[in-house]
Amino acid sequence: MSAAAPLLDIRGLRIDLPTGAGSATAVHRVDLALAAGEAAALVGESGSGKSLTARSVLRLLPPGAEVHGELRFAGESVPGMSRTRLREFRAGEVAMVFQDPRAHINPARSVGDFLVEGLTAARGVPVREARRRVEAVLQEVGIPDAERRMRQRPGELSGGLLQRVMIAAALAAEPKLLLADEPTTALDVTTQEEVMAIVTEAREARGLAMLFITHDLELAAAVCDRVVVMYAGSTVEELPSGALHHGAAHPYTRALLASRPSVGDTASGLRAIAGRPLSGFEVPAGCSFAPRCPRARDACRTDTPLLRAAGTGTSACHYPHITEEAEQRA
Repeated sequence: MSAAAPLLDIRGLRIDLPTGAGSATAVHRVDLALAAGEAAALVGESGSGKSLTARSVLRLLPPGAEVHGELRFAGESVPGMSRTRLREFRAGEVAMVFQDPRAHINPARSVGDFLVEGLTAARGVPVREARRRVEAVLQEVGIPDAERRMRQRPGELSGGLLQRVMIAAALAAEPKLLLADEPTTALDVTTQEEVMAIVTEAREARGLAMLFITHDLELAAAVCDRVVVMYAGSTVEELPSGALHHGAAHPYTRALLASRPSVGDTASGLRAIAGRPLSGFEVPAGCSFAPRCPRARDACRTDTPLLRAAGTGTSACHYPHITEEAEQRA
């Protein structure tokens, strides 16, 4: 891999899922490149295909799913990996933190057994070294008295502590890429901030790349270098996080920003996006956002827009918003 080549390179990704009648496309087109040490956020409403895209990197899709397009890690095709190579890949190169930690840990075993076995079985680390590494990373993610916590079972820990355990498991594997699939959604606001601060500090200290899945634009801009917006199974905009507020060109991104509640808003003052969000299973002809877009014209209803340069980033829109400030920064 050359110095300029991306660590994660996704081009024209399409994911078809099995149905009773055959198959249906859930993700239509995702284009994304992530450099080593870089953090990108994948944002959008529920059903946009964010989690499926992230799971495809580890080949954790439902049985019968078909992946088309290019998905490469350090120049190597992920769909082309053998089972042996895939186990190595999952064990040491890419780690994932899921939204619900309790769904991904055995409630009958101790936290210590879970963490240590993740290193001994998957990576061949000696037990003593694995325990030392686990204790160190537990302390790093803000879990004091690591030895006592390692003896406890998952049910004895709060949601916030258990999510820190899952982050510790990911970091202990010393991956190159961290996939974080809405890791703070089930936590209270204070705990969310603490957990994201831990993730950000640990990522930056290690030089980890991160693909962060979220519906929270403010959080995405705060912890990532770039923001990639998805709608109805496709990427519709990509731009630097610092340009999100002044440089968003796609009407959907701008609508998401406008719908954010602020201090003092009442229920009657909230600005929802008109219409309902579409999933990848129900994409119409032309632009998928056209049925909800106030700027839609005839071409939007017949011709599918592709990502192209717009302002500070790229946008899949026939008639993007381009502000004078965005043009000056481009």
